[in-house]
Amino acid sequence: MATIVPPPSKRQRREALERTQTQQDVTPPVIEAGSFKARFIDNDGNQLAETIEVPLADATEKNVSLLLNTLLGREREEFTPYRFRIHIPSSNTIIDNYPTPTEFLSVLRKHGIENPFETTITLAAEPQAVFKVQAVTRMSNKIPGHGEAILAAQFSPKTSSLLATGSGDNTARIWNTDSGTPKYTLKGHTGWVLALAWSPDGQNLATGSMDKTVRIWDESGQAVGRPFNGHSKWITSIVWQPFHLWRDDTPKLASASKDATIRIWIVNTGRIEHVLSGHKASVSCVRWGGTDLIYSASQDKTVKVWDAVNGTLKHTLASHAHWVNHLALSTDFVLRTAFYDHTKNVPASMEEKRAKAKERFEKAAKQQGAIAERVISASDDFTMYLWDPAQGTKPLARLLGHQKQVNHVSFSPDGNLIASAGWDNHIKIWGRDGKFLTTLRAHVAPVYQCAFSADSRLLCSGSRDTTLKVWDMRSFKLSVDLPGHEDEVYALDWSLDGRLVGSGGKDKAVRLWRN
Repeated sequence: MATIVPPPSKRQRREALERTQTQQDVTPPVIEAGSFKARFIDNDGNQLAETIEVPLADATEKNVSLLLNTLLGREREEFTPYRFRIHIPSSNTIIDNYPTPTEFLSVLRKHGIENPFETTITLAAEPQAVFKVQAVTRMSNKIPGHGEAILAAQFSPKTSSLLATGSGDNTARIWNTDSGTPKYTLKGHTGWVLALAWSPDGQNLATGSMDKTVRIWDESGQAVGRPFNGHSKWITSIVWQPFHLWRDDTPKLASASKDATIRIWIVNTGRIEHVLSGHKASVSCVRWGGTDLIYSASQDKTVKVWDAVNGTLKHTLASHAHWVNHLALSTDFVLRTAFYDHTKNVPASMEEKRAKAKERFEKAAKQQGAIAERVISASDDFTMYLWDPAQGTKPLARLLGHQKQVNHVSFSPDGNLIASAGWDNHIKIWGRDGKFLTTLRAHVAPVYQCAFSADSRLLCSGSRDTTLKVWDMRSFKLSVDLPGHEDEVYALDWSLDGRLVGSGGKDKAVRLWRN
């Protein structure tokens, strides 16, 4: 219940009136004359352009971004917006938030640079998305339909007009988000629908249930083939094979279960290709990487890396001291969207589609010229680990800071940020190398899930406190508070074109949010 602010007292009214009658000082703040030398590097530390002198008065981030584009000889139409981090010379300090021209000198002096005009300042340039997603600000639809709590939600990669949800009423549903109406009800499961995943080409939907089966449906809500039987306990997580790895247009699917196994299915025939057994307890999360590796997290405290082609175990990553709850890959977004991107240009032939999906994956996974797909694991031991399984079984970083269990973790689409949601009511933001950046505090109950917008500039979180909150990833401040649910919010997803956020939870109704 909202607290009503009491009316202003007589004194407050009098002071407010006096304030309106005094002349405000409107002289602009003085920016010290002078300039500094800027050296631009990319994320891997390679120099991008020659060192150049930048006048302090014009050193806004936007101007410096335009300057870098000009130095790189780009045409006006090809300009890429950049975000800059300042590396302090002769120390390991990095300033993450770029200061305004008025604050620039004082920030540098605070870090021990007395005379910035004679030092060369290194600016690490991170390219930003060329398109911009607006924050969602209002609930556009509340759609009843499910008879029990909604446990999973995902937008189709093809279009934001289709949202799929899985529920405790044993059905999955596909909703038409344009009209805000239920489109298809997918009946067949005899237990709660715990997991669902759209195929990367957006043609099929896979659902996994408490009844130990996986079912495949097409976009028109019809069942495809027979249910996949084989697991001896319920299904906890489902993932499709990345599109650029499909052979002869035959997709595969991996399902993880409480029976401690992962099964790889050939979707067209429903045949089991491999059973990956090796975990000693329930498998909580499974991911399929773009280099044909499968990553699985389990309650036996390990993360295992499997070769999807031969079905063999490659690595066991054992550092956690408790259940591993969730995994995220730095390439999750491009693997999920395959050949669909913000340009809306869908290639005509299968070959072109595969080539585009592969190119997008390689661009997202490249680090220092090599493909390095990073994995982050979140656990009940309050910590997270960042891994690069290609380099071996030692974690790259240990991410400490949560005061309670970590529930959910995700990489931003550009791979530069990691967001983790925990039972301590907080969301923490980390850099791509696992460096802690900030804590987002506003939820008053455990945060169950978070989702980045497609341009990585916003983050939406859903919590037990019945609200969704949208955060600005630039200032790390709360952008919009979205009350509207009547109970806990279990599932949320941000559509891949950024238009909509869909959410569901204990109050059984799907809610759609737009700006």
